[in-house]
Amino acid sequence: MAAAQSKVRALGRNRFACHGRARAGANYHSSSLTFTEALVTHRFNAVAVVGAGAVGSFYGAMLARAGHRVTLIGRAAHVQAIDRHGLRLQMAGRVEAVRVAATEDLAATHDADLVLFSVKSTDTETVARQMAPHLAADALVLSLQNGVENAPTIARHVQQVVVPAVVYVATEMPEPGCVKHHGRGDLVIGPLNRVAAGDAASRQLLQDLAAFFAGAEVPVRISDDVMAELWGKLMVNCAYNAISGLAQASYAQLAAMPSIRELQHTLVREVVALAAAEGVNLPLAASLEAMERIAVAMPAQRSSTAQDMARRKPSEIDHLNGFVARRGRELGIPTPANQALHALVKLVEAGHAGA
Repeated sequence: MAAAQSKVRALGRNRFACHGRARAGANYHSSSLTFTEALVTHRFNAVAVVGAGAVGSFYGAMLARAGHRVTLIGRAAHVQAIDRHGLRLQMAGRVEAVRVAATEDLAATHDADLVLFSVKSTDTETVARQMAPHLAADALVLSLQNGVENAPTIARHVQQVVVPAVVYVATEMPEPGCVKHHGRGDLVIGPLNRVAAGDAASRQLLQDLAAFFAGAEVPVRISDDVMAELWGKLMVNCAYNAISGLAQASYAQLAAMPSIRELQHTLVREVVALAAAEGVNLPLAASLEAMERIAVAMPAQRSSTAQDMARRKPSEIDHLNGFVARRGRELGIPTPANQALHALVKLVEAGHAGA
């Protein structure tokens, strides 16, 4: 992601879509706002998406098609494709060209009230540090990332409020400038720590954020313990991501094989044991049920790790199964299944790097 002087490109009407013709997105959701929605809209006048990949571009598109001013900050190929054709959103059997602005320059965050932070976990520290000088004093940073360490990492580098989010969406980028939605799209948000949890202004901010996304048809639930929810998402990621990546298989294909489901159960048990050692309660029965439900809710999805591996790009595996293996060693919790999957993905990635 370059911090060069690339200019924000505001996009007009666009003609083409990912393998189909798009409908221009100028007039969606034209119903009048309620008084509460109008107040919330005023609170968040401009949105910047830092790390506009599949997840960031999807949520940016949802907010933009609801009429909000959105700037996507991403890689050159994605920005150039958006510049030519708009952000093409494939969802519910339709293709829409959504009007957004796009740039490679992190300085575009300077006037954003809301920053959706969706870079890979491997880049969190670097990008948070680079972004910090550009942020408006009253901006809110929403972490839309896998793993349990990202929000605290961002908070070490910025003075603004940081809100962790658990992301439940199945989406991919089949090509630059195009995001394809496979299922869900809901978020769980909550206070970063106990101090924020006890603050009335913080609670109001979370309610405003939930209402803002609700106006863009993105369901948001506020949790009193969002870090435990992030551990639950980590558990799901550990059960699916590496296996889907190594096999280049969909979640339905994984669920169809009893031996794979048995392996997934082992992975879940290891994460539950590690979470307990970290003081986080993940009930085993509920965790196993949650893991099973993912394949039902997102049968066609291939994991983000699978998408990265297919493109020969580094994945987030160090922050998923790799994190579980590392913390397990540090705390004396055996995690052999997670360790094995982490090692296998790293072996494949090493082959890509040496090719």
